[in-house]
Amino acid sequence: MRNEHIGSAPRLADRAPTISGPEIAALLVPPRQFATASFDSYRPDPDYDSQQRALDTLRDFASAWGPARSGGLFSWGRKAPKSKPGVYLDGGFGVGKTHLLAALWHGAPGPKYLGTFIEYTSLVGALGYRAAVDLLAGASLIAIDEFELDDPGDTMMMTRLIGDLVASGSRVAATSNTPPNALGEGRFAAADFLREIHAMSEQFDTLRIDGLDYRRREFEGHARALPPGELAEAVAAAERSGRAITEDTFDGLIAHLGTVHPARYIKLIDGVDTVALTDVHELGSQTDALRFVAFVDRLYDAQVPVLASGLPLDQVFAADMLAGGYRKKYLRATSRLISLTSG
Repeated sequence: MRNEHIGSAPRLADRAPTISGPEIAALLVPPRQFATASFDSYRPDPDYDSQQRALDTLRDFASAWGPARSGGLFSWGRKAPKSKPGVYLDGGFGVGKTHLLAALWHGAPGPKYLGTFIEYTSLVGALGYRAAVDLLAGASLIAIDEFELDDPGDTMMMTRLIGDLVASGSRVAATSNTPPNALGEGRFAAADFLREIHAMSEQFDTLRIDGLDYRRREFEGHARALPPGELAEAVAAAERSGRAITEDTFDGLIAHLGTVHPARYIKLIDGVDTVALTDVHELGSQTDALRFVAFVDRLYDAQVPVLASGLPLDQVFAADMLAGGYRKKYLRATSRLISLTSG
């Protein structure tokens, strides 16, 4: 295993972050690039009517938190129409689902939470189910971005969590790339699992958002890979400038990710301006690959750029992985890695 430390910069592999339940909950907010997202700043593509319909529907969904409607003698004090406790945005990459989810979060009263599917499953894994429910119960909004299925257990746990939180008075909004009644198709066939999926889908009004990936130009080409000497010079220059840069071998980082709970990945990069990786190569283990995907998500949310040598980072997922059940997850990570190395 190539995990020796060849530079002078500190390593992520030497960090052993800890995180408490309240700290995890405090991190369940929109990513940095959506810190000011609003319904007004969303720009529907006029070529796709579904984007305007989604915007209008979410404005109506948010009206439940606003003051009673007025508009005449017989409408004064009338509340917003009763709707299902959840709304689900189904669409491809880059059509604005996360923007709309963040805009909904910004318009909701507190307490409120927005995180990815894996952040919520990590919260439950770190605290235990009952403690996680107690922490989140009563929130005005539980927003779940990129609702993905890693295994039936996670899906059934999230279904149960949604049910318990809705029962506490919370409203739920979720995004994904597959509608609720299709989650798990082609991957799991257990009858009881499908029943769980059906129970979850009944909680949501489903909105389809069509369109083109507005970020597609950013994701053309490959992740940038530097020759080893150029990477070493870049790391040294960053250190001289006072930037907080870390340097790890790819094998060393992957091995370390296996020792850190995914809920702590965000603390792993706390205070880091740039991450440098040497000797990048194709991953042979799907377990390692999925951990790396979760780590890339945290890097992207924090907008931490990556410098790397060896194989371009968008090529680390083997062909059989890209053809499997986690294809969309790997493709999302690939797009993010191209973006993070393009600076």
